[in-house]
Amino acid sequence: MANSRFEYVKSFELDDKLIPRCWVVIRLDGKGFTKFSEAHKFQKPNDDRALHLMNAAARSLMLEQPDIVLGYGESDEFSFVLKKSTNLYNRRSSKLTSVLVSMFTAAYVHRWSEYFPEKPLQYLPAFDARAVVYPTDTILRDYIAWRQADCHINNQYNTCFWALVHSGKTPTEAQSILKGTLTEHKNELLHSQFGLNYASLPEMYRKGSVLVRRRMLVEVKRTEEGEPVMRERSDIAVLHEDIIQDRFWEENLHVLDS
Repeated sequence: MANSRFEYVKSFELDDKLIPRCWVVIRLDGKGFTKFSEAHKFQKPNDDRALHLMNAAARSLMLEQPDIVLGYGESDEFSFVLKKSTNLYNRRSSKLTSVLVSMFTAAYVHRWSEYFPEKPLQYLPAFDARAVVYPTDTILRDYIAWRQADCHINNQYNTCFWALVHSGKTPTEAQSILKGTLTEHKNELLHSQFGLNYASLPEMYRKGSVLVRRRMLVEVKRTEEGEPVMRERSDIAVLHEDIIQDRFWEENLHVLDS
């Protein structure tokens, strides 16, 4: 009730407004996804359908929230970059994290059957979320680079681990074989024992997924003959490329200019 004697309880709420004129990053991470992936029999080390579902949920969120200028995802996590000037939900950390993670989770559940039509959900997935602010473009780029480097490290290890397990090793034996190995050792193991060139694996596995707004041709309707009619529109592009080096940022200047 407005202006009632009970309104004093609002004074107990924390002021969690994020620092102005800084990049806001909301990172979502799957809660208990090891168990969730086992319950739904995800392919190891990578399940294309699961990764594409994550991308679809991220795209749905970006379409609903135009202040998100970039998304980066790998495995069961996604980071969303909001423009420096955003005043979405008055920059309240609790509001931003709760709304974005709930919208992402809702999209994930809503679109599950598109990617797993033969596998009904056994139980509902959950994601946690945190908000972090980064004051400069350089630090923001370093954050995104950190997540992509993490993608490579985790994927290379998991590729080796599951190749060993599928070949008959126990998980404990596979962990022991890989303990202390460097990148070149893992590459050699994959090549010598399994005939696999790590660099030939799909880029989505090795580099993760980058979602960015671009002007692109999209189908707006079909003619009576069934031919698509294309128009240039702003849409969300899903890319799998290096975002550590300068090329991506030079080709997408609008991201840091936002």
